Amino acid sequence: MSDLILMAGHRPPLVLASKSATRVGLMRNAGLDFIIDPANVDERGLEAPLEARGADADEIALALAEAKALETARRHPDALTVGADQTLGLDHHRFHKPEGLSGARAQLSQLRGRRHALHSAIALARGADIVWRHVSTAHLTMRDFSDAFLDRYLAVAGDRVGTSVGGYQLEGPGLQLFERVEGDYFTILGLPMLPLLGKLRDLGVVPA
Repeated sequence: MSDLILMAGHRPPLVLASKSATRVGLMRNAGLDFIIDPANVDERGLEAPLEARGADADEIALALAEAKALETARRHPDALTVGADQTLGLDHHRFHKPEGLSGARAQLSQLRGRRHALHSAIALARGADIVWRHVSTAHLTMRDFSDAFLDRYLAVAGDRVGTSVGGYQLEGPGLQLFERVEGDYFTILGLPMLPLLGKLRDLGVVPA
C-alpha cells in the first residue's frame, strides 16, 4: 500500500491517492509527511456520463479528483486524503494519455501550433466527505515545429510520452515543443502545490 515505513505509533496525517512519480516528488520536496495508496477507480466509466452531458474539461478533472480521494479515504478514515487529476482541453475536445509513440505523434500533431489548456484538480477527503476542492488552469502554446523535430522528440522521450495527458513533460525535452506558457508551473506538472499547502495550513495539517 505504501512505500513508506511507518514508525511505531506514528501515522502520517496525509494519504496521497496517486502513484504518479511527479506528484509524489512534489509532495516530498515540499516536506509533507504522507503515505501512498493509489485509488482504484474506473476513470473512463466516470467520464462517460459527464462527457455525454457536455461537461467541461475542468469539471471532469475535479470529478475524477474527488472520486479518487473518496475511494482511497475509505481505507484511511482518520487521515486526510489527497486526490488529483489533470485533463487537457483543446477547443471542445479533451485528450487522454496517448497510447504508444503513434498515439503521441497523432496527439502532438493536433496540438502543434495551437494553444491548449491543462486543468489540474485537487480534492481533499476525510472519510466519506470532500472537505475541499480546487482546480487550477494553465494555458500552453505549442510552436509550429517540423515533422523532423517531432520524430527526434519522440525518439528521445520514448515511453515517457504515455505518462502524461499531453504526451510531454515540461521539466524535460518536452519544453522544446513550446513557444509560450501561461500559468503556474505546479499546475502544469499536475498538482497545484501552493493552493494545496495553503489549505493544509488552514486545516492545521502543516504548520502555519
